[in-house]
Order: sequence, then C-alpha cells, then structure tokens
Amino acid sequence: QLQASGGGSVQTGGSLRVSCVTSGFPFSTYAIGWFRQAPGNEREFVAGIARYGRTMYAESVKGRFTVSRDNAKNTVFLQMNSLKSEDTAVYYCAAKFTFSTLEIPRAGASYGYWGQETQVTVSS
Repeated sequence: QLQASGGGSVQTGGSLRVSCVTSGFPFSTYAIGWFRQAPGNEREFVAGIARYGRTMYAESVKGRFTVSRDNAKNTVFLQMNSLKSEDTAVYYCAAKFTFSTLEIPRAGASYGYWGQETQVTVSS
C-alpha cells in the first residue's frame, strides 16, 4: 500500500514537498517512481529513485525537483522547488519490485503498486 500526501496550492516559484509512505511490502526491494497527470494530458514520469538512492528525473523538472527515500521509514519524498504553473497536476507514487539496485523504470506499466493521488496546484 502507498499513501501520498503533502500536495496543496502554491504560487509560482514556491515549494512543496510530497511524501509517499508505504506499507505491506519490503520497501528496500522496490524502486519508487513519481508520476503526474494534468487535465487533458497523459500520465507522465516525473522522478524516480532506485533501491539505494540512484535517481532519475524528467527533463522538465531536472534541477528543480529532488527525490529521496528513507528506507528505515518506508517513505519517499519529492521536494519540488521553483514551481511553475505547468507543474499543476495530480501526483502519484508507484512502486516496482526489482532485484536491481539501479533500475528506475520510466513506464508506468512497469510499476505494480500505485498510491492515491495528491493534488498540486501552482498559480501565478
């Protein structure tokens, strides 16, 4: 089970941190991805973190977003800085079991578990 939280409304240039708390599976054996979907758009990969901390970002958020994980607390964080209106979307976290310590799938279909959405709204 994955539970995302921390979304909200912020002005352009502001920051938010969303969290994804997991339970029911051995967290350290899963890669975690963050995805988002804006109205009228397809779901897209935002950022991901491999089992022991390797990270990957979409070009649109590179340098502004930071993904991290705390394996002791079964939690993944997405720190979002310098937010833009185009970051407005519902955000999801997802988990994929993997033997690899490096794997971070970009495709949503690769993930077996999905959390509920959390809304992020950026306004000018």
